[in-house]
Amino acid sequence: MNPSVVWTIARRELREALRHKWMWAYVVGFAGLATALSGTSLAAAGYAGLGGFGRTAASLVNALLLFVPLLGLSIGAGSVAGDRERGTLLYVLSQPVSRGEVLAGKAVGAGLALMLAVVLGFALAAAALALGAGGDPGAFLALTAYTLLLGWAMLGVGFVVSVSSKRSASAFGVGLLIWLGFVFLSDLGVIGATLAFKPTPAMLLAALVANPLQAFKLGAIFSLQSSLDVLGAVGQYATRQIGASLPFALAGLLVAWAAGAFGTAYVLFTRRSDL
Repeated sequence: MNPSVVWTIARRELREALRHKWMWAYVVGFAGLATALSGTSLAAAGYAGLGGFGRTAASLVNALLLFVPLLGLSIGAGSVAGDRERGTLLYVLSQPVSRGEVLAGKAVGAGLALMLAVVLGFALAAAALALGAGGDPGAFLALTAYTLLLGWAMLGVGFVVSVSSKRSASAFGVGLLIWLGFVFLSDLGVIGATLAFKPTPAMLLAALVANPLQAFKLGAIFSLQSSLDVLGAVGQYATRQIGASLPFALAGLLVAWAAGAFGTAYVLFTRRSDL
């Protein structure tokens, strides 16, 4: 695999992403959401000005659980399927490049675009929060890192959908169904299984972290509170069994999700005989 070819394709993908309004809408929307949540949390506490970091960051975790996976899936779902539908993919593959180099370049470019959107959004949110009571910079950076890992994991899943679809509309539709499954159906399934089978804390923890969104949520809560006691027996079990390595283990799960998804997309794309 030629790194210069991969980087050339990645720059093209990044330039196209920068032209889209969705990325800038995400940056502005995320910063506005952080500021609004800060003001709301402070108003509930009966003060004036911007709210403290703790309440705002906790609210952001729940908002990010909905927004970031949808963003990653949307970017990934349209990456390959969109070029295939427009005929651009056929032109690129007619050049002296391999399928692996094309997919790697598109993945790198899309990953950089998502990282830019997340980092800019968090930077504007941090600037807004700095005007108020401040907070723990380490916890804010940890939340940013977990958000990036979650976005890349969902981006990889979007790439799997994209390389398996011939039309961008169908790819976006499947991506939306996957988002609904991760966000809503998995939680309902865990609740139903808990009520029906009464699993042990270890079994329930395994069921939770099998979902990358829940792994992100556990890592974000731990980075904010250095404990998962708010989750009851499951949180206490995770803290006692894994201890200080828990944030690294949860981050590792998100990395594994991203690597597995991109690896699956690579295999599917390089072995397809059609475009």
